[in-house]
Amino acid sequence: MDTNELTKTEKMMQTIQLVKGAFTASEASDVMMALIDEKINFHHKQRLQKWEQNHKNNPEEIEDRIKQLENEKKVTKAFIEKAKGSNKTIAINGIIEISLV
Repeated sequence: MDTNELTKTEKMMQTIQLVKGAFTASEASDVMMALIDEKINFHHKQRLQKWEQNHKNNPEEIEDRIKQLENEKKVTKAFIEKAKGSNKTIAINGIIEISLV
């Protein structure tokens, strides 16, 4: 790979500041649950689309990812519930990096 190709690759990446700030426990819960739920819904749709294309498709990888996200949702809820009792705000910093591969 020459230097020109490396430079082109570096320019093919973008960073998005999706969420940043301090939130009440209730607000943090709303933000985080909405984000996680949206990602779970994305995978449900993806599983259905793959099944429609091929009824013999093995959805195990997608199912595993949905389970991971559902677990993260439980962990996040528990964390936020603990924060409610402390009367503190919750900082959320959600950065997404996208790139061409």
